[in-house]
Amino acid sequence: MTGGGAVYGPISSYSRVRILHLLFEAGTVQSRPELTIGELCEATGLHPNTVREHLQRLIDGGYVIQSIEHRTTRGRPRTLYSAATGLPEASSPVARDKVAEAARRGDMMRRILAEEDSGLGREATYQLDALIEHLEESGFEPVIDERELTVELSPCPHAASAPEHRPTLCQVHLGLMQGVLNQAGGPIAADCVRAAARPEECTVQLRLDAA
Repeated sequence: MTGGGAVYGPISSYSRVRILHLLFEAGTVQSRPELTIGELCEATGLHPNTVREHLQRLIDGGYVIQSIEHRTTRGRPRTLYSAATGLPEASSPVARDKVAEAARRGDMMRRILAEEDSGLGREATYQLDALIEHLEESGFEPVIDERELTVELSPCPHAASAPEHRPTLCQVHLGLMQGVLNQAGGPIAADCVRAAARPEECTVQLRLDAA
């Protein structure tokens, strides 16, 4: 929950949400998972300098990976950008450091509070550590139910967003959560955002994949 407060991080700007959405889509429906600044500008209508600024914020946060095009012909190689999905071929060093730090802090808090790891297992415990830190960094106060495998984020701070923007916001937010879970490594995956009766309600359904 955020109490209706501000959201921070990658989903605090709808322009960044649009860029992330394009990069996520490129990674799933195109043979080339990277996009150039020119392609992002054409798709969003944003100025190149604006796109560069958003991309740098996303790189610094561990959500986007920058690479240089490998060319076999003459010409300057292009800079390419792709979504950091947390999979081995799309892992950001920033995201790796965040996950490691989340596990370290989680272990320290469990020692202080004399708590055991999640009943779901040690790998899942570290996944939840990383997910909680990601959501808190983004301005949420998540409530995780390990039995029901849900993440309660109500009231959704995007409730006041334009209705036509909500599907993209939800899809990108779910993709970011899945990226964190992938990066941490373990049996938990982000399944879906549950259908809600009211815009301010937000519950993310997790799932436990078989080994």
